[in-house]
Amino acid sequence: MNVFRLRRGRSPLLISLPHDGSFIPEELAQSMVPSARTAPDTDWWVSQLYGPIAEALDASLIVPSYSRYVVDLNRPPDDTSLYPGQNTTGLCPTVQFSGEPVYLPSHEPSPGAIQERVQRYWQPYHEALRDEIARLRGRHGRMLLWEGHSIVSTAPYLFDGELPAFNLGTVSGSSCRATTQAALVEALEGQDRFTWVANGRFKGGYITRHYGKPGDGVEAVQLEMAQSCYMDERSGSWDSERAAPAMTMVDTLIRAALSAA
Repeated sequence: MNVFRLRRGRSPLLISLPHDGSFIPEELAQSMVPSARTAPDTDWWVSQLYGPIAEALDASLIVPSYSRYVVDLNRPPDDTSLYPGQNTTGLCPTVQFSGEPVYLPSHEPSPGAIQERVQRYWQPYHEALRDEIARLRGRHGRMLLWEGHSIVSTAPYLFDGELPAFNLGTVSGSSCRATTQAALVEALEGQDRFTWVANGRFKGGYITRHYGKPGDGVEAVQLEMAQSCYMDERSGSWDSERAAPAMTMVDTLIRAALSAA
């Protein structure tokens, strides 16, 4: 199985969906508790949500095959915490969003096993990211890296209460220009269907923080969506009626950021 699939577009936009993958190799699944073997913390359906948008905008789109439980592509390779002092999950998660363990007792990956996963799965994805960013920046001078994520709307282990529908992360404004963030905020303020916040609980993961360098022509934005926006969280099924307005809003945001960037 390929580590990822990449659609190369011609516009100055790269959409990255690092938690869309859900495949867990059988030899790893056998070391996990039953509830973890179904990869419950996947960003379900985000490739279906972003695929038509990428095609309409002729954007590049990179989507992994493997679950974040194999290795989290949006964590630093040295596993430094992105949110010190807060509950979170790591490079090779050992705890689920529910707070339950990922692995059976004494089956957590060793440091050597973690490094093997980094080399086998993490590095190829990031090499492709770097190459595609360089290609688009070389073609256009500036480019936008859009990080598409989703998460359950309630996860007491990670955050209090119910998450806003749209959670923009620009690393407190450092991963994109001020005009780009202002355009995104203006687009969200201009609608009343979805709740939203900018740089709240989710300020941007490793990819947004590492690659977002607006002074060098690379602007990065992370959007963490509550899964209740586009799917039935109980059954895990795609909900076309919910998804349609959510996709329209995402399209509006990306176009606003592109125009500003």
